[in-house]
Amino acid sequence: MNRREFNKRLSAIGLTLSLPGLFQDTKRRTMAGYSESSMDLPREVAGIQLVDSKVAKEATQLLLESAPPYLFNHSVRTYLFGALLGKQAKRKWDEELLYLACVFHDLGLTERFASDLPFEIAGAEAARRFLEEREVPAERAGIIWDGIAMHPSAIASFKRPEIALVAADAAADVVGSDIIRIAPAVRTEVLYAFPRLGFKQAVVRTCAEVVRHHPAAAGRSFMRDIGEREVAGFSFPSICDLITKAPFDD
Repeated sequence: MNRREFNKRLSAIGLTLSLPGLFQDTKRRTMAGYSESSMDLPREVAGIQLVDSKVAKEATQLLLESAPPYLFNHSVRTYLFGALLGKQAKRKWDEELLYLACVFHDLGLTERFASDLPFEIAGAEAARRFLEEREVPAERAGIIWDGIAMHPSAIASFKRPEIALVAADAAADVVGSDIIRIAPAVRTEVLYAFPRLGFKQAVVRTCAEVVRHHPAAAGRSFMRDIGEREVAGFSFPSICDLITKAPFDD
């Protein structure tokens, strides 16, 4: 899909969310099939129920208002793939915690929440403020913070399921790791409900824009790779340089 086709497709997508009808039972449709005045998400996709608590609905609305359509879909797919792979592994988790961490895991890539912090921490901090405003208990908010902040790191895989599954299944949707464990028909059902909308090209462009405007945020994780390849003039000090310049006389 070229850029013109991609932009044309995005322009056809309605993005305003009506909370009362957010989780109505509807036939699964592509994002282009939702009306411009409301978007009724399916209650269930591929046997996985979307969390419909009050805070989950408000989190979904915030994501919808802040993220481009392809990133919104990616965030929901991360939850769906996470739940599917978690069930296969017979893991147990708190559905609301996992949903909120997945929905918010890329908030730091949005224009609204990007900052000079690494994008995963910027997103975790935005989520923390959202949760505090809604008086979510600190322990639960902390798990969500960790799930967002750790998702680009290998550390996440050693943590509790609500944290580990965010990382594993964001990776499944971005680079296809472990996606083969999900049956093709099930993957198709998820992609039909929340299509990719040119994800490969769009996410690289989005990350490059974040690096361009916030180069200090791109020293670690895959953001550095994207900055070095996609952003002219981008550079970040090597740890070797920092060690050499440390103020000690060896």
